[in-house]
Amino acid sequence: MRCPRCGHLEDKVIDSRTSRSGDVIRRRRSCVNCSHRYTTREEVLKAELHVTKRDGRHEELSREKLLNGLLRACMKRPIGAEQLESLVDGIIAEIENEYEREVPSEVIGEKVMEKLEKLDEVAYVRFASVYRRFKDVNQFLNAIQGMVTK
Repeated sequence: MRCPRCGHLEDKVIDSRTSRSGDVIRRRRSCVNCSHRYTTREEVLKAELHVTKRDGRHEELSREKLLNGLLRACMKRPIGAEQLESLVDGIIAEIENEYEREVPSEVIGEKVMEKLEKLDEVAYVRFASVYRRFKDVNQFLNAIQGMVTK
């Protein structure tokens, strides 16, 4: 591993820890040359999933994009970052188990809404309003009434 400070190629691993349910190994390293400490992550590279968008475009499945959408929906709600990370991990794991190469964006949206409805109703309505493209207040009311009658 190349040191980010001096570029030297030799280092020592000081500490190794697994994270995210064992899928990722986090290593703390120290450069042999300048003693700079830095962190690296190792994970198994899986076949990259692509998302088929509503308009027919294809793009790579982005964990960050999924997390950002959830962060916006859960803004100012009593939901911790760890809960959201776990939610994203779970959704991606489900998608990877069900699809090999391409997944329709509708599947991702439905999985997110299913999880958010159980986690936080306000976040669910926020996400649904963007995902389902609510045009007026009546659509909000219908979504809320649908939750109440369940």
